[in-house]
Formats: sequence, structure tokens, C-alpha cells
Amino acid sequence: MAISLNEITEKVKREAGFVFGVKSEIDKVIVGQQYLIDRLLIGLLANGHVLVEGVPGLAKTLSIKCLADTVKAKFHRIQFTPDLLPADLVGTLVYNQKEGGFTTKKGPIFANIVLADEINRAPAKVQSALLEAMQEHQVTIGETTHKLDDPFLVMATQNPIEQEGTYELPEAQIDRFMLKLNVSYPTIEEEHKILKRMGFTDKKIEINPVIKPEDIVRARHVVDEIYIDEKLEKYILDIVFATRVPKKYKLEELTAFIHYGASPRATINLTLAAKAYAFIQGRGYVTPQDIKMIGPDVLRHRVIVSYEAEAEEKTSDDLIKRIFEEVEVP
Repeated sequence: MAISLNEITEKVKREAGFVFGVKSEIDKVIVGQQYLIDRLLIGLLANGHVLVEGVPGLAKTLSIKCLADTVKAKFHRIQFTPDLLPADLVGTLVYNQKEGGFTTKKGPIFANIVLADEINRAPAKVQSALLEAMQEHQVTIGETTHKLDDPFLVMATQNPIEQEGTYELPEAQIDRFMLKLNVSYPTIEEEHKILKRMGFTDKKIEINPVIKPEDIVRARHVVDEIYIDEKLEKYILDIVFATRVPKKYKLEELTAFIHYGASPRATINLTLAAKAYAFIQGRGYVTPQDIKMIGPDVLRHRVIVSYEAEAEEKTSDDLIKRIFEEVEVP
């Protein structure tokens, strides 16, 4: 197994060379936010959609746009608004008078990377249209189903629910996102750097493409090969099952706080995200620390807290932290 692990690690180091280039290009514009950039890369490498939440002005949209600029691929930004229609997203049938029939006009969802900006400002019908694209990588226009490009990735931003004019996303759609990231304010030192770099009216920083879609697809094949020990697979299962039956893991105090635990999709996504995290670290194997680092981002939107938890001001992050503290590490 040692030889096999060495071979996988060497392959990872060869294929992960673009990670440094991507980060270097993004660093031209974005100050700090390494947590956000790493997680966006993990979504790209693990074929998982990413939801980024934070108050306006924290460079959520800019970070995703910068990442998209480093990929020589088709990118579309969709501004979600309360009057957006499903046809504005997926496209529609247009009657052609000259030919006497209908032709398909494809919408902006037909791209490799789609930035769904302020996703929680759109109504339920639009969210339903996006759901098929995210899960099946296809959309239906009229009676025809159209496959989406590969790779296809939705990176969405949303403002906190307390912000005026927002809708809470359906739980079924939330579960389709591999990661949910909470972006906080920069430090005073980072904000000073932002001021120095961006405090001009006409300054434009150009980001150069570093990778192509085929490079991403090839890197994903390598991510699939990354070794994860059976004990770590059991650890992932224990983490997920502790959100469903906390009593079994000596976490009786959490029973009243968790309304719904994480779905089986969480188990799959935590495994894939841990492999992708190992990939960007240049390793051919997963460690328990990889699972701990990426676990909260995979689970925070899948653990639904109860009214009792809200009354005691306990968030899903608080409960997940407690689970990681208590579940035995192999």
C-alpha cells in the first residue's frame, strides 16, 4: 500500500500544480479570504455546488468571479431578483415565423460556471427550475431535455435571511449544495490592504486564465483516486449518524436541539470534499484533520435545529462543533 500511496501522491502533486497558479491570480484582487478561496476550489474539484453566505460587501461575488476568470471556460452571472422567471434562467421556446415552428433559446444556465448572485431573492418557481440543473445536470425546455456542459458548477451567494427582501431556500435545494460557507468581516490589517489596493476610481486588475475545463475533469479523476482508509470512512459515518441519533454517541443533550440530522448526501459529500481538501494540500490520502476542517462546511446547512435550540441561541455550527469534539477519532 505504501508504494500505491506514493504513486497517488506523486500524481496529485503533478495534477495539483494549477492550484498555486489559481490562488496567485485571485490574490491579485482578493485580500485574505483563504478559507473562502480554498472551499471554492474544493467545490470545483469535487464536482459540488457551493453556497456562500454573508452580509453585503464581503467580496463573495468578486471571489467567485475571480475564480471563474482563472478558468478558460464559459461563465455566466445571474442576478436573482423577485421578478425573475424560470425562463430567464433555463431558456424558452421562441416561435419562428419564417420557418413556422419553435426554436429553443437557451438561458444563462448553459455554462460551465454559473454565479447565482443573491440566490435567496428569487421566488420558489425559479428555485425549482434551478434544482433540476443542480442535481441532474440537465434542464427541460418544453418537452425536450438538454444536457448541461461538463464541468457544471453553481456557485451561489446569499444574504442572511434577516436582510429585507429575501426568501428562505427550500431544504431540498439547500441539500444540493455540497458546501455552505459563512464569510465574516476581514481583520483591520486585511481591510487596510484592501483600502491600499482598491481605493482608486479607475484601477482595473486583469486576471489571466490558468486552467481549462478538461484540466478540471482530469483533476477530478485524480481526486477520486485519493486513498481514504476504512477507519476514516467509519469516522465519517459516525459524524453523520451523530447528527441523527446523538444519544448513541453520548450526546443526549443534543437530542432536543436537532430537528433533522444530515442526509446520506452529507456522507457522500463529506468524503468527496475531504478528498478534494487533501488534493489541494498535495496529498494522496485523507487524514482525520481533513475531515475536521471541511466537515462544518458540509454539515451546517444539513443539520436543522429545533425551536428549543433557537430559544437557547444555539446554531447548527454549535451542535456540529460539539459532535466533532465528542465522536472518537480513529
